[in-house]
Parts: sequence; structure tokens; C-alpha cells
Amino acid sequence: MVKAVFDIVISGGGIAGLTAAAAFGAAGFKVQVVDPAPPVTQRDRAGADLRTTAFLQPAQKLLEQAGLWKALAAHAAPLQIMRIVDAGGPEPKARLVKDFDAKDISEQPFGWNLPNWLLRREFIAHLQTLHNVDLRLGVATSELFTRTNEATVRLSDGSTSRCKLVIAADGRNSKIREAAGIGVKTTRYGQKALALAVTHPIPHENVSTEIHRSGGPFTLVPLPDYNGMPSSALVWMERAATANALFELDDTALEAAMTERSCGLYGPLNLASQRTIWPIISQLADRLTAQRVALVAEAAHVVPPIGAQGLNTSLGDMQILLDLAKATPGDLGSAEMLETYQKKRMSEVRLRVKGIDLLNRASMVEQPALRNIRALGLNALYGMAPVRKMLMQMGLGAR
Repeated sequence: MVKAVFDIVISGGGIAGLTAAAAFGAAGFKVQVVDPAPPVTQRDRAGADLRTTAFLQPAQKLLEQAGLWKALAAHAAPLQIMRIVDAGGPEPKARLVKDFDAKDISEQPFGWNLPNWLLRREFIAHLQTLHNVDLRLGVATSELFTRTNEATVRLSDGSTSRCKLVIAADGRNSKIREAAGIGVKTTRYGQKALALAVTHPIPHENVSTEIHRSGGPFTLVPLPDYNGMPSSALVWMERAATANALFELDDTALEAAMTERSCGLYGPLNLASQRTIWPIISQLADRLTAQRVALVAEAAHVVPPIGAQGLNTSLGDMQILLDLAKATPGDLGSAEMLETYQKKRMSEVRLRVKGIDLLNRASMVEQPALRNIRALGLNALYGMAPVRKMLMQMGLGAR
């Protein structure tokens, strides 16, 4: 049996796991990252992840630390303004539009948006240049054994890896979390989200637009131009039956439905990619740690895609874990280090999961009276400048 020794084994080769591998690799740790599914790194191939990730300012700093940002900058669309639109009246028309402008709190944009398939391509290319990172895509973790001083991970190819710390970045159905005996609470909303790219004749001008009516938000996030046309990533959340019906529409009918739901703010919307559909849940692990194990990203917490909080909360996990590992490398994976991670991270994660849950429930309301209350609430919050700035700073991760 082949045995290899690492400082850290990362289970999960999604955006979060690959970021963790680059960050800990850049810090000098010997890292192995494994994932059962070889990633799709081309936009129009079957199985491509057509969602996008908006990296907010703190996340962008972590990407710089990890040596990843240089290759991403040319592909990134800046998010200067977060526009909230209430369209909860009798017709799908914008009746209230409020802009949250990054210049009110920073000299930089709120963040930068990039397609997930491209992130995987660039992250993998970078990791392949690091001599201290062992990239094992197409290989799964099959068993986990932990002791006081180390952990052992058995892989699906028959090899075994020993390490000081196992990072579970293997998603909402995490095998490492289950093997570590950590429970999880899941909230199901009966929603799904369509994710795809669109083009439109009216430029987005680096504005991310979130339109609320019922069923969930309809969000257009800036992308670089595509085939000479302004382009945006669309995430359209609806109750599951409605989302399924939309997913099955032919292209012409779906484009008409998207244009209507967008209130025509950017002109006719045209499909510019395949379409994908995802279930929407909230989820929170009972703990973020076990013996020699740390949970990050969706293994630890899942939120609906509102306000770019999902992966940015995940990268917040990694920043704290990385800071602790660098401060006391000799205690990597120790009970003391992991207990500090639990204390530093759990309360904020719990607060963000609850906050996004409430925002999502507000976005789903059907009754006209409740939609009117939602609009009044948005108007009141926006009208108080100190509160508006506080909300923007909290969105960026300020504590």
C-alpha cells in the first residue's frame, strides 16, 4: 500500500478546495487536494459550472496571497454598484430602485465577478506549478482515521495519506463531515435556481442588479462582453415547480420570460450559454471541527445565492484557518488550534446563515401586502445613510 505524508489533506476540488490548496501551498505547507470528479474547464462543455462567483474585497486579498489573482484579473468584471429593485406590484415592473455604491465606503469596487468554469481552469493551472501541492483530481476520499497526533485518509485508488490536518471542502454532502461524526441542520425552501449567461443591448456599467418580486431574487451580475455584446450572469430563483417549468422552455420562450422578469432594465435578454438548475437550501454544521478535521465552505455552511455571501463566507473560513496555521505551524491541526478556529468562526457563520435565510424568505413572499412591506423596509433602510453604509460594510465581511 502506498503511503504519503503531507501537512494538510484537502477533500474537495471545487472553487473553495482549490483556493485552500493554493493558499496553504503558498504559505509553505505540503498539501494534497483530492476530488472524485475531474473538473470541466471549458465554458460550453457538458457539465460546465455556469454559475459565477463574485469575490468581494476580503476574498480578493486572499486570492492575492495565494498567488491566484494575477491570472484572474484580466477576466474579472468589477462590481461597482449593487442595485436592489423591487418589482412586487401588480405587474413585473420596477417600482423601487436603490443603488448601493462602493464609492461610499471604499476606493475599490465591492468585488469582481468571474465564471466558475474559468476559475477552475486558472486555479488548476496555477496549482500544477507548485511543487508542494499534490493535485489528485478523479480520486475520492474513502475512509478517515484520526488520532491525537495525526490523521490518515484512505483514497479510492488504494493509496493512503497521512497528515496533521484534514480540511473538509467536499460540499454540502461532505463525506469527511459524516466520517468525523459532525451533524448538520438543513433548511429546504422548495426553491431552485436557474444559472446561465445572457447578453443584452444595454450595458450593465458594472452594476449588479437584484430584482425582487416573488419566488426569490432574479440577479444579473456583470460579466465581460461576449461576442461583442454586454453580458451578465443570471441566477433566477423560483419555487421548484416554476423553476422546473422555466428550465424546460424552448430558447425563445425562456428569453421572453427572462426579459419580462428583468423588467426590461437591460433590454431583451438573450441566452449566451447552456442552462443549469440547482436546488436552494440553507445548511449549518453542528460544529466546524473534529479531531484533526476542520470544515470549510459548503461542508460547514450553505446559504442561498444572495448578496455574494456564499463563497465569500467560505473564504473567510480559510483566511482564519490559514492565519492560525501560519501563526503556530508546529501546532497544525492540534486540538488547541481547532478550538480557536471554532470560537473565531462559528458565531459569525451562524449569524450570516440566519441573515441570508431571512432575506431569502422575504424575497419569496407572494402576498401583495407583504411585498409592499418589503418595499417599505428597503426604502427606509436605504434612506438612513449610516445604516446603508453599515449594511454595505457588513456585506463585505466587516465584523
